[in-house]
Amino acid sequence: GAEELELLERLLGLPGGNKYGVQGERKVPVLQTNNGPGLRGLMTIAAHLVRQARKDQLLGSTAEEKAVVQQWLEYRVTHVHGGSSKEDTRTVLKDLNIHLEDKVYLAGNIFTLADILMYYGLHHIMVDLTVQEKEKYLNVSRWFNHIQHYPGVRQHLSNVVFIKNRLYTNAH
Repeated sequence: GAEELELLERLLGLPGGNKYGVQGERKVPVLQTNNGPGLRGLMTIAAHLVRQARKDQLLGSTAEEKAVVQQWLEYRVTHVHGGSSKEDTRTVLKDLNIHLEDKVYLAGNIFTLADILMYYGLHHIMVDLTVQEKEKYLNVSRWFNHIQHYPGVRQHLSNVVFIKNRLYTNAH
């Protein structure tokens, strides 16, 4: 959580220097603020950073886009975390693969905070996928590859390689 928030901070062009901590056994990110009790939770802090950077378009423009971004941020927090089982990971990849079938980004045709945090959350999973698994979740692979090449997103994270041509074709 805290590392993702530092990556987001840099991506947004914020000066950095925020103090992040974690709370409880679920390691909920916490942002210490100078004035007040501090902020808790990945989505809350991330949305705060986006507003601080005056990049509100990353939260969606229309009411519907905002709701979809919120939905995927909630999904990210509740379904994608470090200690997920293989089965949970498969479910997430399957859900995303279906959702991304006819979309460029999670919220449709616009790049949002949901794409950024989902990318950071999935990076450790995508790095370990076999070529066959990447083929199986083709829409996720296409989306992930697109996001990792989005200016400023990847930063120091390793580049995940995707084979451009299909290994198997259905042509008879």
